Amino acid sequence: MMSMSKFKSKFVLFVLALFMAISSADGAVSAAELVLFETEGCEWCEQWHEDIGVIYAKTAEGKFAPLRRVEITHEPPADLKHLRAAAFTPTFVVIDQGREVGRIIGHPGDNFFWPLLTQILKKAGFKEEQKEFQKNALK
Repeated sequence: MMSMSKFKSKFVLFVLALFMAISSADGAVSAAELVLFETEGCEWCEQWHEDIGVIYAKTAEGKFAPLRRVEITHEPPADLKHLRAAAFTPTFVVIDQGREVGRIIGHPGDNFFWPLLTQILKKAGFKEEQKEFQKNALK
């Protein structure tokens, strides 16, 4: 018969192993992020926030590459200083493991934004199945 402390130890190890297996599954964890370079008073930035920003975090893309907002009139964060400066707002830059994977300049509207973003995210390991899984889960 197994003692309670041994059982607890084995259970904790099992949960830890399970968590690590899930975390390392292909596409489950990403170092990608979507950096939005914006400026106060930018009408196109505001339009993006109204059209897409309100739902972005809930989408498969948003879970894969969380949004990070950066004001271009301020000094860029240290980890983004190596990027080519954004001359126009909004500018969306997908970063994966510290390197730029691609960018979208301006807000082309939601009908163009999503396909462009998906194309860039694929370079960082995003898979269409993640999007389909989310659609099915929401039904």
